Amino acid sequence: MMALALWVCFLNPPIGITQPIDFSGHMLLESRLFPQTPLLNEQYTHSNLSLALQPEFYYEWADGYASIVFVPYLRIDQHDGKRTHFDVRELFWQKVSKIWELRFGIRKVFWGVTESRHLVDIINQTDYVENLDGEEKLGQLMLNLALIRSWGTIDFYILPLFRERPFPGWRARPRYPIMIETDRAMFESSSKKRLVDFAVRWFHTVGVFDVGLAYFYGTSREPFLTLSLDDSGQPILIPFYDVIHQTSLDLQATIAGWLIKLEALTRRGLGDRFLAFTSGLEYTFANAFGSGADLGFLGEYIYDRRDKKAFTPFRDEIFLGMRLALNDIQGTNLLTGVMIDRDSGTSLVNVEGSRRIGSGWKLNLEVRGFIGAPESDLLYVFRKDDYLQIELSYHF
Repeated sequence: MMALALWVCFLNPPIGITQPIDFSGHMLLESRLFPQTPLLNEQYTHSNLSLALQPEFYYEWADGYASIVFVPYLRIDQHDGKRTHFDVRELFWQKVSKIWELRFGIRKVFWGVTESRHLVDIINQTDYVENLDGEEKLGQLMLNLALIRSWGTIDFYILPLFRERPFPGWRARPRYPIMIETDRAMFESSSKKRLVDFAVRWFHTVGVFDVGLAYFYGTSREPFLTLSLDDSGQPILIPFYDVIHQTSLDLQATIAGWLIKLEALTRRGLGDRFLAFTSGLEYTFANAFGSGADLGFLGEYIYDRRDKKAFTPFRDEIFLGMRLALNDIQGTNLLTGVMIDRDSGTSLVNVEGSRRIGSGWKLNLEVRGFIGAPESDLLYVFRKDDYLQIELSYHF
């Protein structure tokens, strides 16, 4: 009903409003190439194609103080039926003034400052079928009120209708060897997906510091995976979502060419309260060697006190990276990084590059490699899933 009401309002704006609807977006063709044969017989072999479309509609009135945004998303995947999916990334109405902003509908909200892991980013569920890096998010229904004051901005969130995390399907690469049965998901709350979550965040810039302090109560976006058996006696993993209290801090200091970053949280759920943080430095050489390009170096440390109780491979890691921006007409950028486990020595290598082609086209490259993981490491299951991803997108 909410989506229908917003759409009717979008198609029938207030009487007398004649401004055109702004229309933009992108479509892309993606190819993933795997040099090694898969670990499992049912997985596809060396290549996969997919198509994605994300248009964006924007309409404003009242001199820009009121607007509606609509961003649907569709992907069609060659082999993975779970990756073929449709989502409404955003569909919301907003009203703004000088001292407050009010938004209602489906939105995406990002919190955080670090590069290697977005630890405090909790409002939206991760779209795990898009990419294992956790960057892509599902839209979340919310009511959001922001109060803008000289001492900072306070955002209040009411978040109904929890969204479960989607996982790759039977033929997908990469994926876990044991299938994750999302249809059997369990919840700590008797209200299950109907439990209403709440969050509040204060953000302010003080001198060289950008500071965010937040509290979240509700269903965890990160499920525990419990081992069980299906009806035929085959092992499966069942997601379990507990109810959590999370307090978090994100902090960034900008000093000359330096960025000093910190994301930290303390969380209490079914288990003991734990501490986790990601912290690091980034230094950028502007106009490096007189070339006009910016060259940056990154170093971060990831710590998660849950140790092996956490269903994440990132518990005691060092991240080292390099960022290059040529500052040319084509907007050429390159980010390379390696995550190194201090205990096992496992390395996760990631390379991302992009360059515009002409006025509307863009080429994106991604390389991901899983190196040296022992059997005890969660990344061991991806040992044959190194891949090259090529995306050609058209922006309109």
